[in-house]
Amino acid sequence: MMPQGVTIVIAGFLPILAIVSMFPAIPAIIDHFAADPEARWKVPMMVSAPGLTIALVAPFAGFFVDRFGRRPLLIGATLLYGIVGTAPFFLDSLNALIACRLLLGVAEAAILTTVNTLIADYWDDRGRKDWLFLQGIAGPFLASGVILVAGAASSVRWNGIFLVYAVAFPIFLAMLLWLFEPRRPESEVAITAGAREPRVRTPFPAASVTLIGSVTLVASALYYVFIISGSLAWREIGVMDPARIGQLTAIPSLFVMLGALVFRLMGGKPHAVQLVTFFLLLGVGLAGIGLASDWRWMVIALMVQQTGAGMAVPTIIAWAQTRLPFEHRGRGMGVWTACFFFGQFSSPWLVHQAENLVGSMQGAFLAAGLVGVIAAIVIGAARTLRAPVSPIAVAE
Repeated sequence: MMPQGVTIVIAGFLPILAIVSMFPAIPAIIDHFAADPEARWKVPMMVSAPGLTIALVAPFAGFFVDRFGRRPLLIGATLLYGIVGTAPFFLDSLNALIACRLLLGVAEAAILTTVNTLIADYWDDRGRKDWLFLQGIAGPFLASGVILVAGAASSVRWNGIFLVYAVAFPIFLAMLLWLFEPRRPESEVAITAGAREPRVRTPFPAASVTLIGSVTLVASALYYVFIISGSLAWREIGVMDPARIGQLTAIPSLFVMLGALVFRLMGGKPHAVQLVTFFLLLGVGLAGIGLASDWRWMVIALMVQQTGAGMAVPTIIAWAQTRLPFEHRGRGMGVWTACFFFGQFSSPWLVHQAENLVGSMQGAFLAAGLVGVIAAIVIGAARTLRAPVSPIAVAE
């Protein structure tokens, strides 16, 4: 299962790549469209536009995953990702870029929903944690390289970063070679009168899916605060050059690996404990960025924030996967994907509103950090009190 695992891990990074790659390029794109008075908020919204499409499409992608199979949908979506991802390199219209990013979201919805479903299908609980951990380790190396390339490419040409999306084409070929359609596990097949028959379909776990979606939505909105708006926070402390931003961010971004390691070491802990740790690290890191007075303090705060970010995706996915049976897993992960990327789409708008309210981008980061810390306190208190009426308690 090694070829399948490597292919899935790399494919799972594609939706994150779509945001991470854009981070150092945002100031250069804003400057290119300076004639548009709304560019300061439209460009970050363009970057996060796939999140809106994913939020709308992912539940339907989950339905198709359960109904028609995992492999065909993933292969087709990866090819579409490569085509619409690279298209903005040849365009010079902000509206056209937004349109391409919305189409990119269609591909990302199918990719992330199917990848997360396949991780649960191909492996048992231990195997899932191992591959999610490896995904968390591999991601920072890819992200750091992409950030460095993005900063350099944006210094040369404002839309040069979009060529990075061509990485989807070799991944598409790898999927054709190695991925296979999974079968229903033995534990979900009943034997009646000597014949093997599928079990009676269970009701859709609406309560679990609602809980998964709610926690994921809050976590995602916080997760994307720095990824989308971090370059604007760098500018407030005097770091203006995209290449310099990329350089200063590259090393702290490696702390995502530490977050992945923390996730793996906490594999035996209750899910509520893992969620508290993730929200606390992310919240403290974001608040630290908001309070940073120079690039040194920014880097230190960013290390904490990136550690929390490294826990984010594997922690929430592992928790969600354990609550979804095979026959409903596609739709359940479709809802997870929709909520995760609606959080991505709404994050820049929420940050923009907070910036207007408090008067600075760093102030908006401080507010976001406080939300993360409060979320950690609420989940921790709910677990301690074991309040049955609190939906957060179910996360344990």
